[in-house]
Amino acid sequence: MCYCSGMFNELEKNRKMDCQNTIKSEVFVSGIALHTGVRANLRILPAEADTGIVFRRVDMPGKPMVKAVAGNVIDVRRATTIASRETGAFVVTVEHIMASLHAAKVDNAIVEMDGPEPPIADGSAKAFFEGIMAAGLQPQDAPAHYWTAKEPITVKEGNAELYLEPSDKFEVDCSIAFGGTDLSRQQYYCDVTTESFGKELFDSRTFCVYQELAQLIAAGLVKGGSLECAVVMHDGAIISKDGLRHPNEFVRHKMMDLVGDIYLVGARVKAKVTAVKAGHPSHVKLAQTMLAQCNPV
Repeated sequence: MCYCSGMFNELEKNRKMDCQNTIKSEVFVSGIALHTGVRANLRILPAEADTGIVFRRVDMPGKPMVKAVAGNVIDVRRATTIASRETGAFVVTVEHIMASLHAAKVDNAIVEMDGPEPPIADGSAKAFFEGIMAAGLQPQDAPAHYWTAKEPITVKEGNAELYLEPSDKFEVDCSIAFGGTDLSRQQYYCDVTTESFGKELFDSRTFCVYQELAQLIAAGLVKGGSLECAVVMHDGAIISKDGLRHPNEFVRHKMMDLVGDIYLVGARVKAKVTAVKAGHPSHVKLAQTMLAQCNPV
């Protein structure tokens, strides 16, 4: 699906200014939460310059906040979870929201949630990215911050490997291999911009095999899980009613996750990342390694 190119005009103008951005108006997304199966409401609100991306749990006393940075990650099983060690507030599955904000060049925003999970929507970043694009950007009187690679970084986590090297843009080369079929072995390269994200990545959905989904539902772990919010495979075939949005939708979704997880460095990224069999554990490990090098400009 190609997102309307006309809506990128304002974003392109702001990019040339190279300033920080927030959103012009509130973004509202509502839907079922994947794990609890209850309705979740999410609002993305404008924020002052140098705020960064901050999540606010409005369902908890005092409405505690959690800064979206790699140092606040507490869990990377199946999704990326961040938490405030001071208040105990936590937020599960931040990667699709973070990917949308990163790609749209939103530097500062408050993400309000009335529970620990955002809406899963259709399993992609589509609802969040489209909402941000419709809201538009508000340029701010402060220079944008970039994390730039000064030397190569290699991160290994189990079978996953990530290699980061210097580049004057953000580009990702991603490959996956988790089975013996063509669907499970995919490779994709993308020069990640607002435009390319809106054409190539934002609508790619999470995926799983039917047996895994059935086990999770039976165990009560994904009460909101269904064929509507993921691409499900059974015996090597796609059983989701809408089929695939892209022939290589799986690797595109993995790339979208990486775009979100790497934004936990707290700055826009200029580097080339080559990812092999990567997932949230290796993505976050890379972001933490990047922060340890501390190369913002």
